[in-house]
Amino acid sequence: MKKEISSTNPVDYDAVETAQHKGIRDWVKEHLNGEVTDVRRLERWRPQWKVTYLANGETNAVLFRGNRSIAGKQDLKFEMEVMQALEANGIKVPHIYGWVDSPKAFVMDWIDTEDRAPGMLHTAIDNPSTMSDERWQAMLNYMEHLAAMHAVPVSEFTHIKRLSAPPKTPTEIALHTTERMYGVGKQAGNIDPPLEFLQQWLRQNVPQHRTEAHFIAGDAGQFMSAGTDVLALLDFEIANIGDIHWDLACFRGRHPYENMGDIPALYRRYEAVSGRQVDLTAVAYHTVAFLQLSGIGATFFMQPNAHGGNWIEGALEYASITRRAYESVAELQGISLDYDLYLPEPTIKRWEDSGLQKLCVDIERLPTSRGFERWERDLLHSIPQFLLNHARYRDWFEHETVADFNALMQTLGHNIVASNLIDADQAALQVMADMQSSISDATMSQAKLDAAWVQLQHKRILRFSMLIAGTNPDSENPLFHRLDPIFEPT
Repeated sequence: MKKEISSTNPVDYDAVETAQHKGIRDWVKEHLNGEVTDVRRLERWRPQWKVTYLANGETNAVLFRGNRSIAGKQDLKFEMEVMQALEANGIKVPHIYGWVDSPKAFVMDWIDTEDRAPGMLHTAIDNPSTMSDERWQAMLNYMEHLAAMHAVPVSEFTHIKRLSAPPKTPTEIALHTTERMYGVGKQAGNIDPPLEFLQQWLRQNVPQHRTEAHFIAGDAGQFMSAGTDVLALLDFEIANIGDIHWDLACFRGRHPYENMGDIPALYRRYEAVSGRQVDLTAVAYHTVAFLQLSGIGATFFMQPNAHGGNWIEGALEYASITRRAYESVAELQGISLDYDLYLPEPTIKRWEDSGLQKLCVDIERLPTSRGFERWERDLLHSIPQFLLNHARYRDWFEHETVADFNALMQTLGHNIVASNLIDADQAALQVMADMQSSISDATMSQAKLDAAWVQLQHKRILRFSMLIAGTNPDSENPLFHRLDPIFEPT
């Protein structure tokens, strides 16, 4: 049997961890005049360590925030520079102590409070995020901090290379963030028909009345609290200059992985503390934009050689995020969606079924260590479990997706009949490219054309979610959570 050749050399992760800990200890000694007493790696997508140290007879702690394995070369330093600019302008972020070359990280104050939900779908499925009354009050208080952050002059960030040329026109304000991510996804070959259509929809539906650009967190709603008090705002790796409604859309995008509570109530609170009226149409548009960016980003989690990457989270988020992006389009344009879908009986393929079940059993037996934590073993175990469902339901998923595509092509008057999913996807991308060069369609209006594509792609992604879960749509499973509406029923 031919063996796949790895493109990377074997890595001694125990030696890597030893070197990381040495770098941490050396940095704390040199810059904080402290002796490290404990280093604990946190359960996150990126390497992060809570570092406890003794200095001048007192015990203190800092957070070493490392780089994602799939991140760009300057992404981590960009986040550090953004947080430094925010702190200089009175925004409540952890104090930054400096940059570390080895391990690549920056160091900030440790916020000593109960850890918030990780905001990851694979953990929310097993342990749904909840919200206490105190956390809800803290959420309302957070809106004051968000409004203050939006009020920081854009000029305070122009020394940061990525923010040095703020967008000016409505089109630039609306699209520059997603176009950058779309370009990266296109180059990597990660843009499939569902993602392609969303980008085209964003281009065609720019809110031209949105002309003001402000600093935005990019992934708003993330903060640490104690009781009802907001202690620190966090996570600025996709911060940008754009429409404030992008940040307001993040609450819809992050919920329910991280429970955001009553989202319309948060918008009313933002209006009260900022003096700005929330434009729900703009929120809906930027919900699509935020979820499109996040959906493309999720496709990079599945790089096989990325140490510390979260493969299954990528698959789960791609399915949930992309489907909810279509639900936002549907809400905005009044498009009906079909949720009345059912899994067939599984097709048991002898070799795949037996082999993948064996792999699941043996992964559970793997010993854990500080270099290979139990939660990392659980993530590894989830991959063959996903592939087991994929083998059982792939034929159904591909058959139904191709049949829907062929039906749409017939309705549009195209002489296209695909026999498999690869051919259907290639044809769909070509038809979309033709649509982009000629917006008008002789067969139907643009609104009807949008509705047809939205319904097609939504069913495709919903079926993919069913394949992952191995169940029919289940409202109790966060994977199937429908996007929370923001418009009053008519």
